[in-house]
Amino acid sequence: MLKLWLSTLLLCSLCLTVSANNQPAYQFDGPYVFTDPSAQPAKAHSAYWICNAQLKHNYANGQQLTRPTDCGQLPQPLLSDTVKQVMPDSFQGVKNIVALSDVHGQYDVLITLLKNQNIIDDNNNWAFGNGHMVITGDMFDRGDKINEVLWFIYQLDRQAKAAGGMLHLLMGNHEQMVLGGDLRYVHQRYDLASQLLERSNDALYGEDTEIGQWLRSKHTLVKINDVLYMHGGISSEWLDRKLTIKQANKIFRDNIGRPKRELKQDELLNFLFYGNGPTWYRGYFKQGFTESELDRILAYFDVKHITVGHTSQTQVLGLFNNKLIAIDSSIKLGKQGELLLIDNGELIRGLFNGEREPL
Repeated sequence: MLKLWLSTLLLCSLCLTVSANNQPAYQFDGPYVFTDPSAQPAKAHSAYWICNAQLKHNYANGQQLTRPTDCGQLPQPLLSDTVKQVMPDSFQGVKNIVALSDVHGQYDVLITLLKNQNIIDDNNNWAFGNGHMVITGDMFDRGDKINEVLWFIYQLDRQAKAAGGMLHLLMGNHEQMVLGGDLRYVHQRYDLASQLLERSNDALYGEDTEIGQWLRSKHTLVKINDVLYMHGGISSEWLDRKLTIKQANKIFRDNIGRPKRELKQDELLNFLFYGNGPTWYRGYFKQGFTESELDRILAYFDVKHITVGHTSQTQVLGLFNNKLIAIDSSIKLGKQGELLLIDNGELIRGLFNGEREPL
């Protein structure tokens, strides 16, 4: 009897595990949009959707994607070539800026935060006018709404440009990891897409995909007014190498997606993509880092502030008299988050509930 009871208990436990890994929400995904410039215009953008764990396919009607029936509320974006253009990486005279980081698939927290701070409207459309939004990387991994986040930012990118503003999506270490085939932190929701489309997760964002092309057009660093933004940070080694923002951004764009073993074989690529490079560096937050070292970095780039994500905080945090601003407010935990607002040079914390406080 005891043996039968234990067998039943084990079976029930296995059933619960299987059930947890096959939640209804995980049976919906997409769209995954593949591009074929050699195809007839009507078939240039081929979209795949996963609806009730079944693969569905259609083509964009012009630039508009329309989700098939029975596909829930999956994104149906308007495609745009303008969002895939490589933009400048330095700007002056921008009066309003908003910055955040490390969303990691937490779509609902992102939407709530942006709505409460009036960056988007009630329909999730751009409402920040000619302002600039900076997202300092790590949209990928950990969370289970990666595609919702990516397509939402893709749409904001298009809408911001149309309004005279700009969206700067910078590449973080997790973008590098996924595009380069390091899939250790990919959520289980995306196993089904890989299975049905017969592509690894990195190939779902390959160079022949709409999102993949969009991501590969983005910078890793951007300078706006007197603030330099990136995911991790700038180490003193960068200064010793006498690199420029423009040089580094081109190297990142040209090499993102290459596997780690190849990047490690090149001395410069190994520095930029790993260790003390701008997507992995955490030295600002370690004991022994000094304000004088930070001042040297600021002077090199002729800026007053450096803004980074990557190293988690509980809020937007100013250090060294606000010369260093940490904006990874732990959105990735899925509970709440904050953003940085710069209004005519004034540094402001944008709280999750919509309130604002001086930094």
